[in-house]
Amino acid sequence: MKRDLAMAFSRVTEGAALAGYKWLGRGDKNAADGAAVEVMRSLLNKTDISGEIVIGEGEIDDAPMLYIGENVGLGGDAVDIAVDPIEGTRMTAMGQSNALAVLAAGEKGSFLKAPDMYMEKLVVGPGAKGHIDLDKPLAENLQNIAKSTRQEPGYANRNYSS
Repeated sequence: MKRDLAMAFSRVTEGAALAGYKWLGRGDKNAADGAAVEVMRSLLNKTDISGEIVIGEGEIDDAPMLYIGENVGLGGDAVDIAVDPIEGTRMTAMGQSNALAVLAAGEKGSFLKAPDMYMEKLVVGPGAKGHIDLDKPLAENLQNIAKSTRQEPGYANRNYSS
C-alpha cells in the first residue's frame, strides 16, 4: 500500500477516535459511535481512493454505521475497507479504557466478504509471526506469543472484552 494512503488512513482512525473521545464517560454509546462514524465517513470521503466498505458492524447491533457496500473517497486506488469506528462503545460510554478505532484496507477483492456477525479477534505484533495457529485454543496461542516475545504469559492474557 502506498505510504500516503497509510498516513491518510491513520488520520481517519485518529479523527474517529478523537470524535468518540468527546463522549467518554457520558453514558451514551450510540452518540459516541455516531460521532466517530460521522468523522470517519467525512475523512474517508476526502481521501484519494475509490473505496468500498466491505466489513462493518452496525447492522448487527443497530448502531450508527458505515454501510457494507457504501462507496467512499474522491477517486483513486480501488480498495476494500473494513471498519469499526469504535470497537468498545460500551467501554467508551462508561469511561473505561482500551477502546479502538479500527480501519483495515486492501486491494479491491482482497477481503473475505463474510456475513455480518461477531467474531473473535486476535491481533499480534511482528514478534508473534509464525507462532500463531488459529486452530489452537486462545490460551495456547497466548502461551506461544509469550514465549516468542519473552514476556510473562499473564502480560498478554488480560481480559479487555467489551
